Amino acid sequence: MEGRAGKPIRCRAAVSRKPGEPLTIEEVMVDPPMPHEVRIRVICTSLCHSDITFWKMKDPPACFPRILGHEAIGIVESIGENVVEVSVGDTVIPTFMSDCGDCLDCKSKKSNLCSKLPFKVSPWMSRYESSRFKDLNGEVLYHFLFVSSFSEYTVVDVANVVKVDPLLPPNRACLLSCGVSTGVGAAWRTAGVEPGSTVAIFGLGSIGLAVAEGARICGATKIIGVDVNPEKFEIGKKFGVTDFIQAGNDEVKTPSQIINEMTDGGADYCFECVGMASLVHEAYASSRKGWGKTVVLGVDRPGSQLNISSHEVLHSGKSLMGSLFGGLKAKSDIPVLLKKYADKELQLDEFVTHEVSFEDINKAFDLLIRGECLRCVIWMKK
Repeated sequence: MEGRAGKPIRCRAAVSRKPGEPLTIEEVMVDPPMPHEVRIRVICTSLCHSDITFWKMKDPPACFPRILGHEAIGIVESIGENVVEVSVGDTVIPTFMSDCGDCLDCKSKKSNLCSKLPFKVSPWMSRYESSRFKDLNGEVLYHFLFVSSFSEYTVVDVANVVKVDPLLPPNRACLLSCGVSTGVGAAWRTAGVEPGSTVAIFGLGSIGLAVAEGARICGATKIIGVDVNPEKFEIGKKFGVTDFIQAGNDEVKTPSQIINEMTDGGADYCFECVGMASLVHEAYASSRKGWGKTVVLGVDRPGSQLNISSHEVLHSGKSLMGSLFGGLKAKSDIPVLLKKYADKELQLDEFVTHEVSFEDINKAFDLLIRGECLRCVIWMKK
């Protein structure tokens, strides 16, 4: 490792050249880290639905060629100047949310929205607005969510890495880089689900199931899952879902009407995990007057608008909020979740339904697109 410090590394990466087309495994050059950056050898990465969304997207903020991927775990290969938090050889989890530790938001317990290095869907590194990737022809390859883990080596800002125990299984720990952390955190940190409370979750994909897991850990006694696929109920039971509503199956009552009847006035906490304005409205309508909280986690199409009655907002006393990365502060909260996994309080094994080699990364895309997996772990080198 020391011999390559400060020099570009030639390695393999899965490059997205055109919208919706299979990724191509190519030789690329990865530059050394700039000040406040680290270069990481990726051990394994997992596929998130956000990768699929931006892989398909044709209009900005889409851009090509790009190295996707943002759920991963790896080992620090080299560090840039002014990096003191981690050292060469440390095991780290990269995250798309920065945690600089210096700005007002990062110092506050009320927010995880770093104002020094704010989240955005950028094609560049967060601090320098430039890329660390090139193909062998010298063409710039764009970054994705400050991580770009579909590469054997990647460069990440130190504000976006969390040092973790190297003894943890990497094919489980990598899930906390995004999806599971987002769902569990939304129940735990954003909503503050309480023991004995009622929860309604719209969409039982990986994020929704992670919300159920978080609600279960927090002590919710009724966890209602809403999904168009009835098979999701059996899957959801593993993560604490107690009741199920098949969306669109009742021609007379909407899911919100059913939930209001089931809970005698509405759920204490509702979560929208799909990314549809209509489901945000349903979730809000399912929330109990006076103290109900509706949390939006789903990523809707650009330009989508909500249209909620101001009369209802005033008279119902309910709240509606968004949640990026589940409200978690990566550097302090991810270690807590990893300890819960080590103590068998948090389920991670159950989220991993498939594992493939890096060469078969397009198979992982196919599995997720067909709805045949929750999380598919991709091993860079076994």
